[in-house]
Amino acid sequence: MREPTYFVLASLLDGPLHGYAIIQRAAQLSGGRVRLATGTLYTALDRLTAEGYVELVREEIVSGRARRSYGLTSAGTGALRAEAIRMAEAARLVTDRGRRLQADGSARKASPA
Repeated sequence: MREPTYFVLASLLDGPLHGYAIIQRAAQLSGGRVRLATGTLYTALDRLTAEGYVELVREEIVSGRARRSYGLTSAGTGALRAEAIRMAEAARLVTDRGRRLQADGSARKASPA
């Protein structure tokens, strides 16, 4: 799963949001790394809707413009959780190895050769 998709789905964990709120929340959750253009977001939302990960939950007219709010489906929650687990396992591989290498290096430095 690409990082923008991950953060679009993650932005919906607390409940449905409209497009601009998704853009803001994805940027916030990613520490500013993910900055979605409006067209990119709606293309992603169309794809995620077709895949069954998000659904249109509300459409209203605000200041003469349609405002659509999207929510995470159970399939979307599952996909997001699976990706989070995959990333955590990949990170653990590196951090655990880093700890072992650091411990081995410390042990070598402590014992005279």
